[in-house]
Amino acid sequence: MEKRITGRTGMFCLIGTPVGHSGSPAMYNYSFAQTGLDYAYLAYDVPLEKTEEAVNALKVLGCKGFNVTMPCKTRVAELVDELSDAAKLIGACNTVVVKDGKLYGNNTDGMGFVRNLKENGVDVKGKKITVMGAGGAATAIQVQCALDGAKKLSIFNRKDEFYANGEKTVKKIQQMVPDCEVSIHPLEETDALYAAIKDSDILVNATKVGMKPLDDQSLVEDVSVFHPDLVVADAVYNPKETKFVQDAKAAGCKVAVGGIGMLLWQGAAAFKLFTGEDMPTDEVYELFFK
Repeated sequence: MEKRITGRTGMFCLIGTPVGHSGSPAMYNYSFAQTGLDYAYLAYDVPLEKTEEAVNALKVLGCKGFNVTMPCKTRVAELVDELSDAAKLIGACNTVVVKDGKLYGNNTDGMGFVRNLKENGVDVKGKKITVMGAGGAATAIQVQCALDGAKKLSIFNRKDEFYANGEKTVKKIQQMVPDCEVSIHPLEETDALYAAIKDSDILVNATKVGMKPLDDQSLVEDVSVFHPDLVVADAVYNPKETKFVQDAKAAGCKVAVGGIGMLLWQGAAAFKLFTGEDMPTDEVYELFFK
């Protein structure tokens, strides 16, 4: 690594907290080396109250771009010069490109979800989609699906602190993507959820249910609502195959995928924004995701 760093090496990085566990430096530095790009990627632990100070410092240092993790995503969206349509709708960005002294904010989470489905032969355009969840990942998925031409979005979330966020997302999508029919409903209304699933082409779990210590649970308890033409996708990537995905496969759903692909492809989307080049995703998957 040190042998290829020179006085001309460009810098990319990750900001947020905590970042010590992040696999991004290894993934991006490997990809830079494989593609022959003279860049290096670091991680900086930045608390929310230091976000603006950190962003200004990165500009001064000539950073080419940076990824953003919690809790800084919303604050960074307020600091950039320009937001992509997705980042604007979501109200948060996880990828910032610095060009000619200006900051361009993007959100690649939803892009990763849509690309993961495409890699499995599924296009969201014209589809009826039910999404369980209204938090950050759920919002990114809902927004990107709407922007990419989904016909109908049915959002279900518990009547908790995220429900109001879901209501705001509905209004934003209605304003920016009027051709997409979108609505939100309480997740506690099981009959309404199951009716939506039966009428859907794609069903998404974008909650923490299925992730440890909830890995023995699924929000869909009545597996009879799974139908052969239904595509099932989980945003949870640990475990790689949740109970939700396992139940869908057992019920004969034509496609049932976990969140590991979403994680890979959102990183690849950021790499493309950063460099204009394609990430060597096959090798990256084998080394860091398999």
